[in-house]
Amino acid sequence: MSYLFIYSYEWKEYHKITNNFSGETFKYVREISLFDERSFEHEFFFQISQSFPFMKKLTLINEKSQNNKQSRKLDDDNNQHLSIIEYPYLSELDLVEAHDAYIEQFLVDTKTCLSNGICLTVDYQALYRVTQQFTRNTTQLNCIKIRCLGLNDICQIPKYVKEYFPHTKIL
Repeated sequence: MSYLFIYSYEWKEYHKITNNFSGETFKYVREISLFDERSFEHEFFFQISQSFPFMKKLTLINEKSQNNKQSRKLDDDNNQHLSIIEYPYLSELDLVEAHDAYIEQFLVDTKTCLSNGICLTVDYQALYRVTQQFTRNTTQLNCIKIRCLGLNDICQIPKYVKEYFPHTKIL
């Protein structure tokens, strides 16, 4: 007589996911962190969105720029050949220790479609660069969906930041 045991992944958190992630589905995991010394590419984020369909909190730690970013530079903000990634349950996004390329990955609407009510934590100077001094059209759609914004390394919030995030509580 033999027994077959099936282990159901019921973890609530999964931390320090790297590029070596094998792509299983973790439907119970609500909080993840991504960390690697090698760059994460757009396809990796698509895999993450599929593997963690009910993810609520995402922390990204990676200072390396995306490799295929330069080949997509010709398309600028018009990356129609890439799948738009959705995170329907994501409510907290921490990009404080992320390269500008990853902030762009999440804020440019041709790359990612954020759900309403996101809380974003990010470095002010990085956000300033990625939004092109808070004037970039392709980041506005996702920025409007942000409910609260935690900005590192800034003492006083300029008026133009408040105008770019009209419905956002800025911390």
